[in-house]
Amino acid sequence: MTRRSLGPVLVTLLLCWALPAWGQGSTEDKAKQLVDAKCNSCHPLAARTGSGYTLEGWKTVMRMMTNHGVAVAPDELGPITDYLAKMFPVKRSPAVLVPGPLKISIQAWPAATPGSRPHDPLAARDGSLWYTGQMANVLGRVDPKTGEVKEYPLKTPHSGPHGLVEDKNGNVWYTGNTGALVGKVDPKTGAVTEFTMPDPEAKDPHTLVFDRQGILWFTLQNSNRIGRLDPHSGEIKFLTPPTPKSRPYGMALDSRDNLFVVQFGVNRVARVDPKILEIREYPLPDPAARPRRIAITGDDLIWYTDYARGYLGRLDPATGKVTEWPSPSGPKSGPYGISAIKGVIWYSESESEPNTIVRFDPKTEKFQSWPIPGGGHIVRNTDVTKDGDFVLANSLVNTVSLVKIPK
Repeated sequence: MTRRSLGPVLVTLLLCWALPAWGQGSTEDKAKQLVDAKCNSCHPLAARTGSGYTLEGWKTVMRMMTNHGVAVAPDELGPITDYLAKMFPVKRSPAVLVPGPLKISIQAWPAATPGSRPHDPLAARDGSLWYTGQMANVLGRVDPKTGEVKEYPLKTPHSGPHGLVEDKNGNVWYTGNTGALVGKVDPKTGAVTEFTMPDPEAKDPHTLVFDRQGILWFTLQNSNRIGRLDPHSGEIKFLTPPTPKSRPYGMALDSRDNLFVVQFGVNRVARVDPKILEIREYPLPDPAARPRRIAITGDDLIWYTDYARGYLGRLDPATGKVTEWPSPSGPKSGPYGISAIKGVIWYSESESEPNTIVRFDPKTEKFQSWPIPGGGHIVRNTDVTKDGDFVLANSLVNTVSLVKIPK
């Protein structure tokens, strides 16, 4: 099971565990034996622990796994969690905060289900904030005026809701990352409509966006495909990028309805011409670059977060020129979710401690940054409200945040 999009600790880490009775020996020995015997049969455990978690973080991870259907006996939960916290503690780099003149305010709301792992946020036109509760199999809606949080259960169990987008009628669409589907929720009734992938090799639906013709585009990261769904007919078609294992990830549209996709498996950005369904790839100068999310400013310049190298990058599609700036917290800061707000770039450093909100002004080429209350952990995607405020989904701390920006 390929679950790279789930971040440092994947569903497979615990889905591999057929948890037995503890038997004899010390608690730590039992936990180690369990991990060695079960988890390493699927993949090396070290490849799935990333930069580690605190004890509270590991408790949340275990809660996420039980939400996802993993059977863990009460007497097994504590020893497993303690062992993981001891062996895989937090190793993130300290955040480097850049002062500046702008003053922002940040408000956060907890997701209704503990351990739901909010993955992507959505700022709806009615002012509500939505999130995908990936490990609870729900979509959540926050009313910022009242603080009310409502969750909508989805149809297919453990479908792994991931990306979010709103259509012109106010329906909320999502990708079912582990369910190999695209879904639609009617907020008025809670009715769920699903569109399953027509090809069994089309797995891992990821990020999605509507073009101006009402066609829904989505990436399938580990299947190395880009999907196209016509909501009226339900027809789904696939495009395959020229580069194998390119891992299409974040996506956005320019002013001419060209679709741009960052390819997280390679140092490339792809452009899809929606009229002729042709893909062109733009190489980034550094072979180690791994662009993860994307934003486009009004001048049709492409901005991306280079997660692997700790850079903010800009691509001019007209010339192919790439300009890069090191992110304030350094090469291991993990820049991730990104948005463009009135020509200014906002993004998160998801591997700093704490995670940060970063503002970059292209005119002055100056940064300013702030810590995310509660640590953040981890902002995988962001959105922008109709009033120009910044929205975050904070996965491990189970919250959705609204960053109010002075107008």
